[in-house]
Amino acid sequence: MANSNTSSGRLRVSVFSKSIGTPQPGAVVTVRSTGGSIINEQRTDNSGATDEITLPAPPRSLSLSPGNTETPFSEYNISVRSVEGDTAEIENAQVYAGEVSLQRIVFPPQDDIVQVIDPAIIGMYPEKIPEDEKKPLPGGTSVVLSEPVVPEFVVVHDGVPSDKTAANYTLRFSDYIKNVASSEIFSTWSAEAIRANIIAISSFTLNRVYTEWYRSKGYDFTITSSTQFDQAFTYGRTIFSQISDIADEVFGTFIVRRNAGQPLFSQYSDGRRVKREGWLSQWGSQELAQDGLSALQILRYYYGRDIYLSQARQVQGIPISFPGVLSQGSTGSPVRTIQRQLNRIARNFPLIPTLADDGIFGPKTANSVRTFQQIFSMPVTGVVNYPVWYRISEIYNAVTGNG
Repeated sequence: MANSNTSSGRLRVSVFSKSIGTPQPGAVVTVRSTGGSIINEQRTDNSGATDEITLPAPPRSLSLSPGNTETPFSEYNISVRSVEGDTAEIENAQVYAGEVSLQRIVFPPQDDIVQVIDPAIIGMYPEKIPEDEKKPLPGGTSVVLSEPVVPEFVVVHDGVPSDKTAANYTLRFSDYIKNVASSEIFSTWSAEAIRANIIAISSFTLNRVYTEWYRSKGYDFTITSSTQFDQAFTYGRTIFSQISDIADEVFGTFIVRRNAGQPLFSQYSDGRRVKREGWLSQWGSQELAQDGLSALQILRYYYGRDIYLSQARQVQGIPISFPGVLSQGSTGSPVRTIQRQLNRIARNFPLIPTLADDGIFGPKTANSVRTFQQIFSMPVTGVVNYPVWYRISEIYNAVTGNG
């Protein structure tokens, strides 16, 4: 562990039973060094979460230049014992200086041991096989979806498409995007670089969904974890606060080229080992962000000036579409919907204050929204914007058994 006395990061562990709608209070979480020494042990609170644990980490500067050869994060092993006595293990959970690492565990875990591997920006991953940007559509002329839609779930095949022995993992779209971003780049980069990369990752994914790329070929999954074909992914890995916040902010956003109906198949490379014309460079995006370019300017630098950003109007599995931003002073049935959903969620997460479902967005509703955002690792604003509306709906479906 390099320079462990000079900087630190934080780790927060959340434990659930069966789904994210059922927190598990009282689970025992033990954090160890990779050598086996116990660093911290505590029980989860009523929301199934630990306190933030401060841990040594290497200097942040190690992750900001491609010339550095030292590992820019510390690694820790996490053991969790559920209240029923079941166990789960996370090996090599990553902690960056100045960042909050978020580790979620759902019992029973699909894998007894999760091994978190290096992000693709420094790991030795297979090089992406180039594909044509414009994809043929199922049936030749049309797709089942009339317009790009955010899927409720993404099924990830953990290997190359032809590997029939590889596991399939099903997770929510937002969780998949956060996992990929945490598996591809460093969470310490400039916000605009992270934003550009997450939008590219989302657009790539939504292109696979919209064109039914694998399902039209007879496969039973949406996308793979192979960097030869798709994007880096490690089931159950640690994600990071800045990546999580930005992914929530740009939820449902994708790239479109003018006069093209499908989300851009936004291929990208690390920009050092591999460089390709017309692909986003991950390291290059960080350099451009440091020069002051916005995410859209970065994306246009690589994909061309004829692209623009769009946002999906529909999320599968969410019956009521986003009605517009709700904040203090808002009134009407959308506010009543949020109040009713928060009240039901509060039965599972009692830290959330319950409300009168009167359709008036006052200080108490704002306080409940802020508590919800804090529990689910979102920016704490007290405002219901596009991503917050869908996250509340998602958790409501989880606690009621509908998702």
